[in-house]
Amino acid sequence: MTSIRQNLIRAGLTLAGASLLGAAALVTPAHAASTSAQSTTAACSMNPGSVTATGGHASSIVTAATPPTKTDQHTVPGVFQPGKARITSTYAHEPNISGMDVAGYVIQGDSLYWHTYWQTGAGGIDKSVPNSFQRVGGGWTNFVALETSSWEDKSRARHSAYGLRSDGTLLRWDIARNVWRAKGSAAGFSSVKSLALISKTATYDTFLANTRSGALYTIRIPATSPMKPIVTKVRGSGWGSLDKLIANKCGQYGTLLLAIDKETKSGFLYAVGHANGASTVINRLGKTTGSFPDAVNFRWGPVWFLDPLNGD
Repeated sequence: MTSIRQNLIRAGLTLAGASLLGAAALVTPAHAASTSAQSTTAACSMNPGSVTATGGHASSIVTAATPPTKTDQHTVPGVFQPGKARITSTYAHEPNISGMDVAGYVIQGDSLYWHTYWQTGAGGIDKSVPNSFQRVGGGWTNFVALETSSWEDKSRARHSAYGLRSDGTLLRWDIARNVWRAKGSAAGFSSVKSLALISKTATYDTFLANTRSGALYTIRIPATSPMKPIVTKVRGSGWGSLDKLIANKCGQYGTLLLAIDKETKSGFLYAVGHANGASTVINRLGKTTGSFPDAVNFRWGPVWFLDPLNGD
């Protein structure tokens, strides 16, 4: 299998086109998508991760049992300086001959870094390979969310990154040949508390987002320019106390959604059918066992070409 270093190192190490494009107006569709909802199955699971107070990289498994269960797996110590990591993208991990290749993006201070290391079979950092933080660029102090999305077939490839700024501006970059290029922005997202990627296709990406007022929306972002997100309400209330959404594919077109309440350090699991506006099927599976005590939460995933997301 091609290694994570060969496939994910494409993610840009140079910030280009740093000036932001003009804000685009939100576009709300006149009607919801007609695709029928499909419920997810109770056998699904996901791998939420976190950065501990001491800088460890923690991993767990959340399973859609009755009740939903959280099983802590292991923590790789000394990955970050304590308190330095603030926001991360999904982290990918892939087996190698001695353990795991690990890679993802992390915001530390005002800078964004492409972060890679090898994890040993015993669960530590392989000292023969650097725990590498390669700076992408600065200007990230006011960002509150970060995620990447990659899609490819035999003839086309698309590698995108998204960042939400505290003033409610959602920004997009294209990543190609190790260069990040600004590819648009859209205002109007100041009420969003958390974003979770649920779909990535040749022509669009889709996020689930909850707001401070308690609503739940899908935000579909076509790959075309100018950037014009399509915002669709899924639920009008009940989601305001939740601070972090983490999503994983479940079934052919469904999503397993973990929602973390940082005040109570609790996690709640939902089975979400294929996105269809207010008709989207959402089954609350319940509060998970265990707790979520860490300030930085993210999703562990496989390398991007083995990570389909088809929730919209």
